Amino acid sequence: VMVEQNFRFAAPLADRFYVVEHGQIVESFSADALDEKMPVLHELLGV
Repeated sequence: VMVEQNFRFAAPLADRFYVVEHGQIVESFSADALDEKMPVLHELLGV
């Protein structure tokens, strides 16, 4: 388990991603799905 705010640093190291908001998992996906999930991540992370 790695908790990291710097997504660009963590992305190449991870097999699976979880977005946690207010202590709840609001999104989870595998590294294989990263490209298709980028629009969702941009919305959730405000980037």
